[in-house]
Amino acid sequence: MTLPGWLAEVAGEQPYPLAFATVSGAHLYGFPSADSDVDLRGVHVLPVEQVVGLRVGEQTVDRSWIRSGVEVDLVTHDLAKFCALLLRRNGYVLEQLLSPLVVASSPVHEELVSLAPACLTRGHAHHYLGFARTQWRLFGRNGEIKPLLYTFRVLATGIHLMRTGTLEADLTRLLDYGPAYLPELVAAKREAEHGPAPALASAADDVARMTARLEEEREASRLPETPSAGEALHDLVVRTRLGG
Repeated sequence: MTLPGWLAEVAGEQPYPLAFATVSGAHLYGFPSADSDVDLRGVHVLPVEQVVGLRVGEQTVDRSWIRSGVEVDLVTHDLAKFCALLLRRNGYVLEQLLSPLVVASSPVHEELVSLAPACLTRGHAHHYLGFARTQWRLFGRNGEIKPLLYTFRVLATGIHLMRTGTLEADLTRLLDYGPAYLPELVAAKREAEHGPAPALASAADDVARMTARLEEEREASRLPETPSAGEALHDLVVRTRLGG
């Protein structure tokens, strides 16, 4: 699925200036279908008078709409909140920050990207293990291909991160970490967003194997226990806020 050309216009239509906006979700993960919505994620910067005064601005902007037949789901966090999330082993925000599908950027975005390696920790394995459990339970309830593929995606991303210290969210670049039938699942997901998963007798064993692999890689990982970017992120927030 090709991303619509008008996405760049969205940045100028928001209530606060955006430090960045990127595309997340299925487009980032490598298996968008024809009816996938577009998940826009990013950071906005509240004006200083909405931070220090009595009227506090929106820490999170969350809205959805349809344009030209495409559903757009937008979520942005204020810079300070986003930076706090970066320091809490939150894989979601790291994937959004490092997404190569950039809709809007700025010097603040570039500085955040440069600080991302100092936010990575062994603790991020817990994020991906938890995400995998949630998606696997959802697959058990609805039998759809989407949560099954998401289960494999987050496990592969977590394994790769623990092994290499590099965040890669695109499952099509991580196929070697999963079972041989993953390319077939990706192809099926691209055909239908909510289609049923094919019968896979080994799926439970494959998920269990990848889960155990992620836990092993976490224990062997050379990533630090805690992030080291705290002071630099604090300085970035202050400079950005005072600089308007």
